[in-house]
Amino acid sequence: MAVLTWAGLLAAAAGCTSGNGGGIGLGGLGKPPAPEEVIHVSPDDGSKGVRQDGTLRVRVPSGRLESVKVVKSQDAQETSVPGHISADGLRWEPDDRRLALAARYTVDAVALDGHGRRSARRTTFTTHVPEERFIGYVSPENRSTVGTGMIVSLEFNREIENRAAVERAVHVTAQPAVEIRPHWFGKGRLDFRPERYWKPGTRVTVALKLRDVEGAPGVYGLQYKTFSFTVGRHQVSTVDASRHTMEVRRDGELLATVPITAGAPKTTTYNGKMVVTEMLEVTRMNSRTVGFGGEYDIPDVPHAMRLTDSGTFLHGNYWGGDVFGKANVSHGCVGLRDVKGGGSDTPAGWFFDRSLVGDVVEVVRSDDKKVAPDNGLGGWNMGWKEWKAGSAVK
Repeated sequence: MAVLTWAGLLAAAAGCTSGNGGGIGLGGLGKPPAPEEVIHVSPDDGSKGVRQDGTLRVRVPSGRLESVKVVKSQDAQETSVPGHISADGLRWEPDDRRLALAARYTVDAVALDGHGRRSARRTTFTTHVPEERFIGYVSPENRSTVGTGMIVSLEFNREIENRAAVERAVHVTAQPAVEIRPHWFGKGRLDFRPERYWKPGTRVTVALKLRDVEGAPGVYGLQYKTFSFTVGRHQVSTVDASRHTMEVRRDGELLATVPITAGAPKTTTYNGKMVVTEMLEVTRMNSRTVGFGGEYDIPDVPHAMRLTDSGTFLHGNYWGGDVFGKANVSHGCVGLRDVKGGGSDTPAGWFFDRSLVGDVVEVVRSDDKKVAPDNGLGGWNMGWKEWKAGSAVK
């Protein structure tokens, strides 16, 4: 009886290892584990408001990851998040560990556990949506053709505390290549230029990678875009306030010497290099908007070209009489003879038609100080060593 019982147990044991490999026959593994037990994803599935410095990682305690695909959805666009699986197959990490803000991430991972069983898992999480953003207003305009004195300038709508991080996120390059360096004016403006004027024909590209860059505590960048402009011919005009003339030179050749009127003795014109930043066929000029009293209010100033933020223009003048080439009578602007409504055959019309935003106008021999480097695009009045010292990245 005992023998039969023992034999029966052996038979039963043999029966447990027969058949198609089900039950305990899988090496005693039992029920396969749940995917979340095999594949660990951080942040947790369903997390909301994940901070920018949160950790995105996929790992397995044993076995190996077969594949990991992460997709970022932001501003109605989906992009893949590049990353890599470690050599031992136990973890996946993104190449850029900084998370995008205001985004939804979807993680799809496939792995084999330590016993060769395959599991697949999908998780999602969303990142923090900041309440405050900053942007940079950029000049010149995209796809424009500019003069060789153009300076790339970014005006920010918020004060930038972390200037080094913002500076690193702005890339200005040129073809043909030339060294381009940044300079900060306070906490709200960042300019870029080469050591000398651009060469004609240069194509300049500006890449703003400001999205999610923390410019100040709790204030993040919004823009991620690229634009470019082309440098046209080289034109520099020299205004001699003492002689009441302007020499216009194109690619080194003298095109014309034009009679002008500059600032009167009590309202002189700045000396120094100034860059044309705006060209207006006609505009209103009111003395109260530039710090004077009610000396003038002219509704239809023709052929106006802005040289400084503080209100210096080179413009047509139809009300001045016989002063051009003889006397300085303006309130600080440079005036050229014109007619009411603006004439194409007048000195002002001729010069306007041959000018570009980015052209340089240099004033000499005026009884005034040199224009400040941050007044308009006056950065050419600063030496290269001093300009480079204005970078926040040391």
